Amino acid sequence: MSLIGTMGSGVSALQTFEKGLEVIGNNIANVNTTGFKSASATYSSSFSNILQMSSPAPASGNGSDTSTVEIGTGVNLSGINTNFNQGSLSPTGNPTDLGISGNGFFVVKNPADGTTFATRAGDFRMDSQGYLVTSQGYRVQGLTGGTAGSAPGTVGDIKLGTPPAGTQLQSFTIDGSGNVVESYSDGTSATTNQVLMQNFQDPTALVSIGNNLFSGMGSAQPISGSLTLSAAANTPGVSGLGTIQSGTLELSNVDLTNEFANLITTQRSFEAGSRLITVSDTMLEDIVNLKTR
Repeated sequence: MSLIGTMGSGVSALQTFEKGLEVIGNNIANVNTTGFKSASATYSSSFSNILQMSSPAPASGNGSDTSTVEIGTGVNLSGINTNFNQGSLSPTGNPTDLGISGNGFFVVKNPADGTTFATRAGDFRMDSQGYLVTSQGYRVQGLTGGTAGSAPGTVGDIKLGTPPAGTQLQSFTIDGSGNVVESYSDGTSATTNQVLMQNFQDPTALVSIGNNLFSGMGSAQPISGSLTLSAAANTPGVSGLGTIQSGTLELSNVDLTNEFANLITTQRSFEAGSRLITVSDTMLEDIVNLKTR
């Protein structure tokens, strides 16, 4: 490899491991973020040159042997992978805080444009209109329209129902299957909504768009075939989906011990790339100055 190529390898190392340090830094910064899923950078050798090498002729006199050797010319960032392992569930006592125990994601919709996203962060709240929403105002999806005499059956935005005439809403609970049970001042109750969930064939193919939101792309297609929710396929606790734990939040799954270990090794790799550039520069300077000596 030429000195210019060696310097190029050093530059690629700086660029690549800088991205790795950014990933690690983002993990550490979000160690206390609800529902955050850590990520890791993976690396690969960049394109290789083929060097033809000839060995001396054997005693038989049949000529020299020629072999090829691949020479790497740097390192590339091959991908950033998200770790979807379960985070610990921490009790909060707030009925709109929903943690998932097991597989699956909540589905939320942007009311402005109808775009849907998946999330594991269940730090929801009831807005002024009675909708169950994220901190960005995105509405949680499920079955709605239930009353004292009929179960919820319309897919849409989860919203508290209208109390029966002459009563007031006293409280509501959300059970492990996502059923929203409202209790009224006359002692009656009704299941008015059901929070549904979605699973994916390959969660690692989900694209993070920030704020703990993911969008399904490519091989991250929903197991049901499309992002169409139904009681049969998307009820928590069935079809491989986890259950909902009301009054809890899933904590970040960042492992600080592992992150600091990765930080040290990635920093050393970055320093090695920097050293490679420095040494190559010194050797090039010596070559340039040969004529003047």
